[in-house]
Amino acid sequence: MADFINWSKRNDIPVGPGRGSGAGSLVAYALGITDLDPIRYDLLFERFLNPERVSMPDFDIDFCMDRRDEVIDYVGQKYGRDKVSQIITYGTMAAKAAVRDCGRVLGHPYGFVDGVAKLIPNTLGITLDDALGLSEAARKNSELASAELISRYQTEDDVRDLIDLARSLEDLTRNAGKHAGGVVIAPTPLTDFSPLFAEHVAKGESSRSVVTQFDKDDVEAVGLVKFDFLGLRTLTIIDWALKAINARRQRAGIEPVDILALPLDDPDTYALLSKGQTTAVFQFESRGMKEYIRKLQPSTFEDLIALAALYRPGPLGAGMVDDFIDRRHSRAEVSYPHPLLEPILKPTYGVIVYQEQVMQIAQVLAGYSLGGADLLRRAMGKKKPEEMAKERVKFEAGAAERSIEAANASAIFDLMEKFADYGFNKSHSAAYALVAYQTAWLKAHYPAEFMAATMSSDMDNTDKVVTFLDEAREIGLAVLPPDVNSSGYMFEALDAKTVRYGLGAVKGVGRGACESIVEARRAGGEFRDLLDFCQRVDSTKLNRRVLEALVHAGALDALGPNRPSLLLQLPEVIKATEQLARERAAGQVSLFGGAADAPAIHIELPVAPDWPLETKLLGERETLGHYLSGHPLDPWRAELQGLVGVSLADLDHLWSSKKDRRGEAAVVLAGIVTAVRRRGDTMAFVRIEDGRGQLEVAFFREAFAESGHLLSRDRILLVEGNLAEDQFSGGFVLRARQCWDFRALCSQHARRLALTVDLRAHGAWDKLQSTLAAYRPGATPMRLDLLTPGKARGTVDVNGPLGVRTDPELISQLRALPGVSQVSLALHRPWQQGGG
Repeated sequence: MADFINWSKRNDIPVGPGRGSGAGSLVAYALGITDLDPIRYDLLFERFLNPERVSMPDFDIDFCMDRRDEVIDYVGQKYGRDKVSQIITYGTMAAKAAVRDCGRVLGHPYGFVDGVAKLIPNTLGITLDDALGLSEAARKNSELASAELISRYQTEDDVRDLIDLARSLEDLTRNAGKHAGGVVIAPTPLTDFSPLFAEHVAKGESSRSVVTQFDKDDVEAVGLVKFDFLGLRTLTIIDWALKAINARRQRAGIEPVDILALPLDDPDTYALLSKGQTTAVFQFESRGMKEYIRKLQPSTFEDLIALAALYRPGPLGAGMVDDFIDRRHSRAEVSYPHPLLEPILKPTYGVIVYQEQVMQIAQVLAGYSLGGADLLRRAMGKKKPEEMAKERVKFEAGAAERSIEAANASAIFDLMEKFADYGFNKSHSAAYALVAYQTAWLKAHYPAEFMAATMSSDMDNTDKVVTFLDEAREIGLAVLPPDVNSSGYMFEALDAKTVRYGLGAVKGVGRGACESIVEARRAGGEFRDLLDFCQRVDSTKLNRRVLEALVHAGALDALGPNRPSLLLQLPEVIKATEQLARERAAGQVSLFGGAADAPAIHIELPVAPDWPLETKLLGERETLGHYLSGHPLDPWRAELQGLVGVSLADLDHLWSSKKDRRGEAAVVLAGIVTAVRRRGDTMAFVRIEDGRGQLEVAFFREAFAESGHLLSRDRILLVEGNLAEDQFSGGFVLRARQCWDFRALCSQHARRLALTVDLRAHGAWDKLQSTLAAYRPGATPMRLDLLTPGKARGTVDVNGPLGVRTDPELISQLRALPGVSQVSLALHRPWQQGGG
């Protein structure tokens, strides 16, 4: 293991500092397998390898996601291809899958089979016997049985035949796969230990597709050691960020950053963590974790280890996290079950957080060896009464030898038993807390390089890129748009405060095209115009679809007057480029020289008027997944602010300040619809965003019936409902009661339209009246604040037959008029009584 890990480090393949119980091994630390000193953090070797319970050691190792396969190839080459293999996994036929497969083979219509399968409750691990109420589990838990399925099984022959056949096949192996990370290394050829299985080999693949026919448990049972070669994206992010940082430091003549030598007491890092600015920080980026880390205000590495261990469903549900934080800040008393336990529990303020602490308590109070204490910990986890009774007797006897009263010993044993359920492996928590600290340090000291690496790692996940872009702007970074004259494939930090968008994040533009663009730019300098660009970039990597995507994303803005002009020029430019390519192929060009001798092609490049902002933004959304030049809500910010008073960036504050006893806050929010998922005719889930945040809105039966016709993409909605935490995403969800279309609101609920007009501008009054005439008569009164040629100011109220219809188009037209410097529309709030 030390061999292939150190080979990886020598070959610049990022390796994690350790994970799982292996981080408790001092030998592993000494050999460079792990990077965390187990003695300094009280990590126990017996948690990894117990001499009193002989079993094979299990090392899990994290590698860079992109280069993990290189390590597996090295191991095969070093130890023999016939001795190294990945491990098989078996997929079995679960209840619903068995019904669907049998129905297909029997030739039943899809609708019939689908209807029967959907009668099986959506419970993890449910069997057909459970759903039919025939199992012991169903007799104990009535929710497992499906009354409708039982009824149809008893009354319909087709259903009974289908279910009976499915029951006979249920849980049989259906298909074989490959374990995500498991690798075995045998001392002699693998066939001495296990049969092998050849996967379906795709063209170009080799013997790497051969896996053991024994699964991971059977492989260990026959005496082979399993290694987990796991891919961790965060290691790739750290590596990319470090390369960019050290390149900048080298240019400045500064020593490179050594990520393994970072001081673990850096004040700036803990300040960033304490503010909850942990988006993109490993392990600490969920909304719930941000809340707890702000409460904790960590100042030591031990605090991070503890929080990483505590932030799980069990400790959260038991209130352990709040108890830990209250003790940390002296709001609750720090007490110990026995004075001997203070050295063990002091780092966690008297709270039993780790499995290792359970083991140490047994060692100190009852004289257990650490191996025996590990067996006790396992017994507590399994909760077998007879086993626990034996251990209690042993524990109390050992405590009595140390003059600890039986009652006190029994109470401590009960406490250990309770916390054994919640205790977490400190070795794993410490190793992952180190990775978390490293990412937080990078974000605190080199935010541009860190955020560029983070965005590059998820370029194919638009939602994540948008989240990271918002975070980059939140922490004061400027994100420049994609540009073929300066962008690379990935996002790139230009300086300490600026990130350039990567061409690889433009949808429809592959890596090959991006690399060809960069290569051509490096060889010949910046591109002058669209024709120059198409002539110099490898034409096999550029097609019309790629070029159109680059135009809409704004990546070609420097090559033409505007985006519609570039699209207009495309056919002529492509035609000229193809003609030049044909001439080169025919030898008509460069008879005595190279490609540089090619004659310059001159064509007239047409120019078109620029698009309105809305059209530009739609193109950016289609190619980048979000808006870059602005936001569709920008023209209406003032009106929306006047109506709802908050943005979607304020959800945390809004929820915490207004939530009721049920944990819900009554709110009215606004945003533009970016996605709609309908569930039949009774509900829909809509995503809205406002350029500062996004939110999922759930429309259930009544709200859906009333507002379902309004739920379409690109519509600006105002939604009134209850804001609550979303347990699945860690964010928020709004359960809608009512909603309104903003466009309709402008027309139906306008109170007054106010304009500031400078009459000194040429034709200002005539153009204003001409524009208003198309929207008269209407019910909305106007207030005109006029500045006359004589520099006098006056205000005129206009109503009655001179009132206007306040469509959003009118507002847009008025804002574009010469001399009109301010347009504001006051609106009634229809959700308030009396409409005021």
